[in-house]
Amino acid sequence: MRVLTDAMKLDLDIPVKPIIKGDLRSITISAASVLAKVTRDKMLYELDNKYPMYDFKNNVGYPTKKHLEAINKYGIIKEHRKSYGPVKEYLEGERNEKESEKGK
Repeated sequence: MRVLTDAMKLDLDIPVKPIIKGDLRSITISAASVLAKVTRDKMLYELDNKYPMYDFKNNVGYPTKKHLEAINKYGIIKEHRKSYGPVKEYLEGERNEKESEKGK
């Protein structure tokens, strides 16, 4: 048994085989990719119902101008990925702001 990935290395207790362009070379990876995208889109539509100001239904995991403006206006929510560039920048800005206030 082994895990096939689309060029991603994973630290697992079972063998992992990263395949460059795996979604083109492996029907298993291709199917998993489709399932992951459908699941992500469903999750984003659900988030959009809960937080319409972020326009999740139109960004499908990629930054749109409206979504970035919402992050700056409303802040981030727990569902935002902390590794996502704009969220990471927002958090760093908040951290720097707090450190500046401590120094006053």
